[in-house]
Amino acid sequence: MAENTTPAVGEMMSPQPEQPPSGEPRLRMQGISKSFGAVRALFNVDFEVHDGEVVGLVGDNGAGKSTLIKVISGVGPADEGEIFLEGKQVQIPNPQAANRLGIETVYQDLALCDNLDVVANLFLGREERSFLRSLDEIDMEKQALNVLHSLDVKLPSTRTPVATLSGGQRQSVAVAKSILRQAKVVLLDEPTAALGVAQTRQVLNLIRRLRDQGLAVVVISHNLADVFEVVDRVIVMRLGKRVGTFDIKATTPEQIVAAITGAEFGQLMATNGTVQEAQDNDSIGGK
Repeated sequence: MAENTTPAVGEMMSPQPEQPPSGEPRLRMQGISKSFGAVRALFNVDFEVHDGEVVGLVGDNGAGKSTLIKVISGVGPADEGEIFLEGKQVQIPNPQAANRLGIETVYQDLALCDNLDVVANLFLGREERSFLRSLDEIDMEKQALNVLHSLDVKLPSTRTPVATLSGGQRQSVAVAKSILRQAKVVLLDEPTAALGVAQTRQVLNLIRRLRDQGLAVVVISHNLADVFEVVDRVIVMRLGKRVGTFDIKATTPEQIVAAITGAEFGQLMATNGTVQEAQDNDSIGGK
């Protein structure tokens, strides 16, 4: 497959994208490449996220976002490259290894059991047991209440079946589950997809609380309005490459869209201005 030679948009735009925060990132990846047969899904990708930071990972369909997340979460290990967690090189050959390292992924389908209540979902697969080897329901419920309170999640009851919860509440339960597992890095795949306005606001507030607790958070989203509201930096993927990194405070949505599509926004605006001026001249000459 021919290598993509499209220039990195993030390097050409004005203002220049700012550099990542100083200090060792919580998670750092260097030279990540991944192929599926003859198809190069990722090509020499670098990625980093710091403590107490929310990074938005954006790009068009087929840009490589999902493949990169699968590399981080251990679902699809990279063919080449290095991964560092808190400055130490690590191997992530499978999801179990990622979980042991404190990397938790909340997928779009949330992976919750509708027929179980909130407590049972939070501890599914890692239930607490008493000295008699029976389920320690009291201790599990206390831990569930503590983590939900720390995230300011409001539910009717921790014994409410998940099937009766709203979309925003279900997303909150899925995130709380990752916190109970002592997560250091939380990956959120399209966290506000198919949610209403109020539920979206609830989830965005939840992401802010994760940042306030010092976690490294990665948000994969197509919704730029949500991205601009909650993230600190945006990393843009296109055709398997990282083509731009933007400080959200010094960036416009137009610049992000230009990086996603491969258009240089300044040139695009100049072209539109020239076309408009020619149309105006024609109009004047015709009078």
